[in-house]
Amino acid sequence: MEAGRLFHTPIPWRPVLTPSPLISPRFIRASSKSHFCDQKGSYRGPKPKRDWLADWVSNNDDTVRSFPIYVGGGSLLSVVFNRIISGIALVTDASSSQSRADLLTLGLAVTNILAGLVWLSIRPKSISVVNPQGVECRRIYPNIAASLVSELLWVWESLSVVTCCRSLVILYDRNCILQIGMAAESSDDDGEAMAVDATKLMQGSLYQGVIKSGAQSYLANLSLYPGKSELPFLPSNTQAVILQPIGDKGIIIIGGDTIRGFTTSDQAWITLIGEKLDASLSKYVNNISVVVQDRV
Repeated sequence: MEAGRLFHTPIPWRPVLTPSPLISPRFIRASSKSHFCDQKGSYRGPKPKRDWLADWVSNNDDTVRSFPIYVGGGSLLSVVFNRIISGIALVTDASSSQSRADLLTLGLAVTNILAGLVWLSIRPKSISVVNPQGVECRRIYPNIAASLVSELLWVWESLSVVTCCRSLVILYDRNCILQIGMAAESSDDDGEAMAVDATKLMQGSLYQGVIKSGAQSYLANLSLYPGKSELPFLPSNTQAVILQPIGDKGIIIIGGDTIRGFTTSDQAWITLIGEKLDASLSKYVNNISVVVQDRV
């Protein structure tokens, strides 16, 4: 029994803990001078590399384009000079290897000259911003809630500041909700902007195509599209147009002042704006229908 008690007696466990040094927080004092700056305050970090060849080519565009002409002309002169000093007659002889080599050189020289002439005749068209020819316009559909008006104006201000938008027209539920920015002058020559004929516009191919597809349509160069005649209310020199559907009841028409001026990011953002306006305008139309039913 004693032996049993001896083996069952609990032995207390008291580990010896060694005191650990206190860890105090370290504070790094910010230096008044950056690591990438020297005593004079100049930048000492990695600098971007410049492509000297590309810069030289862009600054000497005419010289580079005419360079094949110089090479071809020099090759022709060198062939003639070689035949003169070598004592070979200028008349080509097919049986002579020298004549065959000279003919090949002449062909390459003429090819270089023609390539240089093509380079000089074909030049990329410069894309510049134009000033819309028209009058300022600000028309908002009456009896719209103040919150919806503020949202519409926010859309206009955002697009006009961030993108190349200079004209904005919003149609919804067979009504022109907003016409703002630059617009074509009225045919009455009274200095007023041309009003948007919503009924005629909705019957056109541009509106019908956008509504049926349910996707955004980007006319990057409006002058190349025959459907330009369906947008007479835009300035005559409008360069680009985006047609953004608002659900299946409306459309946003955005006119720009630059050819291909709307980037892919702009187009994606305008798509989100169309979805937001669809939600807001649908609520407005539903509220109007409820009010009308209550009055009846």
